[in-house]
Formats: sequence, C-alpha cells, structure tokens
Amino acid sequence: MVTLTKIYTRGGDAGETSLGSGDRVKKHAIRVAAYGTADEANAVIGLARLHTTGEVDAMLARIQNDLFDLGADLCTPEDGKRSDGALRIIEAQVIRLESEIDAMNEDLKPLTSFILPGGTPAASYLHLARTVTRRCERLMTELAEHEPVNPEAIKYVNRLSDHLFQLSRKVNDNGATDVLWVPGGSR
Repeated sequence: MVTLTKIYTRGGDAGETSLGSGDRVKKHAIRVAAYGTADEANAVIGLARLHTTGEVDAMLARIQNDLFDLGADLCTPEDGKRSDGALRIIEAQVIRLESEIDAMNEDLKPLTSFILPGGTPAASYLHLARTVTRRCERLMTELAEHEPVNPEAIKYVNRLSDHLFQLSRKVNDNGATDVLWVPGGSR
C-alpha cells in the first residue's frame, strides 16, 4: 500500500519525473504520457459513475481499480530495475472484460448504424472515456515499438474501449436510445 505524507516534492520542477524503477525521465516521455492518459480515462469514468448505479457502477469501480493497476504496470518498465514482482495487468483482468462484454451484448439492440457519442449523461461520459482509452492504447503501442510493454496491458486497454462502448449502449436503454449516425444527414 502507498502512504503519502507530502503531496508536493519539487522533484518535477525541472520537467522530469520518477518511474517505478526509480529512473528519472522527461514528463513528456511516451511512457509517462501513456500512464497519464490511463489516469485521464479513470477520471472520466469517475464522472460517468456520478450517473450510474448497481451492476454498471460495480463494473466501473472494478475498471477504475484496474486502471490504477495499469498505471503501476506502465510506470515500472518491464526491463528496468524493480521489475521483478511489479504489479502487472494479468490475463484474468482481460477475460473479465470479455465476459462482461459478452453478457452485455446479449441484451443489446443490434447495431444498424455507427453510433454518435451521446444519449444519457452516463453514456456520453462513457464515450468520452472510450476515446481517451483509445488514445492510451495508441500511446502504449507506440511505446511498445521502443521498449517492452506487458502484452496483457495492451490487450486490456484494447478490450476496455470495447467494454466502454458496449456499456454506453447498455445505459442507453440497451441501445434503444443510442444516437445513430445518419451518413450525409446534415448536408
């Protein structure tokens, strides 16, 4: 567990931050951008949770915890110091998302068009979280071109965007109140 007794350290005042390995890197490094974007997705999910209850809220609570796990995973390079025993995203977390996606899909109205972000407030925030998650995935795959990245972490974030899409449909009355794209409809 983490104990924080002081919030500011002044350690980042020169534009660098410490990774979980203890190494110092620029705050704009791809690795930092990736876990910062995971944190951003987590914050958007927090907004969505203001509009959810029950099973949906429980799923989002688990996802928020997973996103902290993802941040810890990305913060500690696979080939760096302190990588042994580091917290990593595991296959079970990916499988849980897949199971939840499959369960939601059973009740959803079939898609007849692409969906515009919107509908209920919860769905709107979930669509925003989905787009932030996709950006996180792009950063993670870019990072993976240069440094080792946990493959389960990449799978997780890929499934998460699908999960958030399906969940946005679930909170839109199982797709009944989805906002559909009408190609050329505003010409």
